[in-house]
Amino acid sequence: MWKKNKKRKLIFFKKILYTFSIISIIWLAQTLLSFSFSEPEKDKIYSKEFQQNYSIYAINLPDKLDFAGETVPLTHFDVYESLDREFLVNTYWQSQTLLFIKRSNKYFSIIETILKENGIPDDFKYLALAESGLTNVISPAGATGFWQFLKNTGKEYGLEINSEVDERYHLEKSTEAACEYFNEAYRKYKNWTLVAASYNMGMGGLNKQIKRQTVNNYYDLLLNSETSRYVYRILAIKTILSDPEKYGFHFRKKDLYQNIPVKNIEIDSSITDFADFAIKHGVNYKILKTFNPWLRQNFLTNKNKKTYFIKIPKEGYRNFKLAFEYNTSDSTHIDSIKLQ
Repeated sequence: MWKKNKKRKLIFFKKILYTFSIISIIWLAQTLLSFSFSEPEKDKIYSKEFQQNYSIYAINLPDKLDFAGETVPLTHFDVYESLDREFLVNTYWQSQTLLFIKRSNKYFSIIETILKENGIPDDFKYLALAESGLTNVISPAGATGFWQFLKNTGKEYGLEINSEVDERYHLEKSTEAACEYFNEAYRKYKNWTLVAASYNMGMGGLNKQIKRQTVNNYYDLLLNSETSRYVYRILAIKTILSDPEKYGFHFRKKDLYQNIPVKNIEIDSSITDFADFAIKHGVNYKILKTFNPWLRQNFLTNKNKKTYFIKIPKEGYRNFKLAFEYNTSDSTHIDSIKLQ
């Protein structure tokens, strides 16, 4: 037994010595290499490596493109240049566009259904991406939510907005309100591209420019810088998300954000503490507010006894793996973008 232990110790020591020797040789080689070149020579090597391994490519624009079935005049130099700019920005701002792809998998199926029910072309889902990146942001002007409604405009289209409830943060209801706007604008313009432009700058502002310039085609109008880029940005986002691999975006289905299955809790009374309410329904305050950002306080007085539906994720679905399995096995789940 003593001899066996001694032999094991000797083998262990030899392994340590061998590993140390290899590390020492590598360190010595690197040290000698660093001294073997002058700084100008190192710069030349670096420049050569950089040129060989880093490349930026101009982007081939599509031969044909449309928005909501309306043809984009790509042969016009001004249209081509404006579109090219948005393709470059959205292709090479990789982190933002990859987030668009991930969030689209989570939210597009909800938006698509509501657009279809209201007779709005499917391309209008990309307006939500262009407006907010599918996040509940607030603009400097106070525009809020996925669809970026101003307070007065939101109320005009039927959204409840007060200190306790702000339905600009309610995805389904704000999408319904956006659809109401789109239909109203289409009745006026009879052109979906102009409807999209008006959503950015308002019908009043667009009407003024159409009258001043005596043209009624988005691609012929000189508009403010934001609206001038607006439709082109939507077109670029639409094209990239429709075939992301073509533009260098690679991902797996499991990399995408998942649409979490929920149940609706119907209430028609006041709630004194949403933290207690959340715990009672098997979640915490954070999760409750994540699924119901339209609830702006930790209580709800509800003096008029209005009926609300509060979303609660189904049991177990905070687990990302379960949510992924649910979405990939559900035949009704809409595959909105090209997946690998």
